[in-house]
Amino acid sequence: MTPERYTRLTTVLNKRQPDITVVLENVFDPHNISAVMRTCDAIGIQDIYILNHKIAPHKKWGEKSSSSAVKWLTIHQFTDASECFITLRKKYKKIYTTHLSSDAVSLHDLDLTESVALIFGNEHSGVSEEIIAMADGNFIIPQVGIIKSLNISVACAVSLYEAYRQKNNAGHYNDPKLGPDQLTQLRDEWGFIEDT
Repeated sequence: MTPERYTRLTTVLNKRQPDITVVLENVFDPHNISAVMRTCDAIGIQDIYILNHKIAPHKKWGEKSSSSAVKWLTIHQFTDASECFITLRKKYKKIYTTHLSSDAVSLHDLDLTESVALIFGNEHSGVSEEIIAMADGNFIIPQVGIIKSLNISVACAVSLYEAYRQKNNAGHYNDPKLGPDQLTQLRDEWGFIEDT
């Protein structure tokens, strides 16, 4: 690995935010998943979770929409909701779903500087009732139009850039947050990946 590549990879890894993640529940379109992956990479999320407990697991993602972001992320796939939540609870303090409900709070009222997992449901029915019941609360993205929903990749991007804003204002990007062992492991793995 050249010194320049080592520096570039280290710089990116030093901005990774291990205390925030995205969970995609039964999202049908692999291009939507890939677009979410691209946003996750852009704001420094390393781990994302794909839960397919009502549809078949995906075999591949939409490469054009991800801009190959999948190569730089750690993807955790689950087919059992309980197992997914057990794993999430070990790592994240709060779990929120995007869901239009009477008790939902605005995205802007969430504290996204704490350890948090954000769950986005599929394109047709959103987050399932099973997952809503297991989460800590629901949030909505403020909107004033007729249509009260956004494409999942757009909703995710809006939510993650609010997280980026809060975390950046709180100084979360100023110092490395990955443990030294994980940082070294990822840098070594990334050293073999071709840039695109």
